[in-house]
Amino acid sequence: MLLSDFMVDNLDKGLTDLYPLKFTPIFKEKIWGGNKLITYLNKNIEGNNIGESWELSGVENSVSVVANGDLAGVSLAELVNKYKANLLGVKVFSEFGYNFPLLVKFIDARDDLSVQVHPNNFQALEACNSIGKTEMWYVCQADENSQLIAGLTEEFNPDKFISSIDDGTFMDLMNVETVDTGDAFFIPAGAVHAIGKGVLLAEIQQSSDVTYRLYDYNRIDSDGNLRELHINQAFKVIDDKVNVDCRVNSSRGHNSSLLVSCDFFTVNLVNVKDIFYRSYSDIDSFVIYMCVEGSAKIEYFDNVFLVINLGETVLIPACFKEIKIYPITDAKILETYIK
Repeated sequence: MLLSDFMVDNLDKGLTDLYPLKFTPIFKEKIWGGNKLITYLNKNIEGNNIGESWELSGVENSVSVVANGDLAGVSLAELVNKYKANLLGVKVFSEFGYNFPLLVKFIDARDDLSVQVHPNNFQALEACNSIGKTEMWYVCQADENSQLIAGLTEEFNPDKFISSIDDGTFMDLMNVETVDTGDAFFIPAGAVHAIGKGVLLAEIQQSSDVTYRLYDYNRIDSDGNLRELHINQAFKVIDDKVNVDCRVNSSRGHNSSLLVSCDFFTVNLVNVKDIFYRSYSDIDSFVIYMCVEGSAKIEYFDNVFLVINLGETVLIPACFKEIKIYPITDAKILETYIK
């Protein structure tokens, strides 16, 4: 057996039938969605304007289902209920219980997304009995001169904000970033943000779907109505302390580069050009792999492999403490866990 320490202390020793898990993507049609999930990430999609592929989700009414192996057809909720800390990790299960704590997705913006903001945990609990939403972005592909909004250019002033919409100076208040493949951004709760047209990215976030729209370019929905804004709610949660430059300064070319580490998740960019060995003996968490370039194979027992291709996501249960990754082609993988 490749794993020197297959089970973690305090885990149920009888549940050893877990393995790295793939899930059936959940596709979300959006007014701003395009076709890069098909053309770039090779997703098998029927329909138009698919803006999001929810890769791993425990969100109510959008719960992921296993796609590979003996557990195919089993929902993420059922997995957590059965495997508990074997799947999540002792500390993660202790903190989050049966609620899977992260939501990961790919987003394809054919058009600009609305300018929006998310509440923190306290604000979301008080407003709608939910958790908050801190997130990060990794740009998988971007058309030439594509941009996104990440933070503000000056201290937030509600009156000036409203008047800027009326007088056409709204974008002057936005911190606009021109982006390219490999750029990364950390978007904490309270930060004003928007993904711009032409950007395909991976998003890793808290397991929350609470969004307050500030501005939506006077866009009309499929019923001919202006899309709803949430000005009052948004103004209550905008936080000047986090509305600064959100760009992540990531070094490239190393085997593994830290992109983001916060209370809610840690994300590394793993470059797989040679055999890459990973020990997870010092963390007590599940690990999520999102392949954002190339393809690789994951060895989780001796000579037992799972292939991960561009656009695919794999959940490594917490009971696996050693993994080897072999390049099929040069690959880049986002590695996410909870410290």
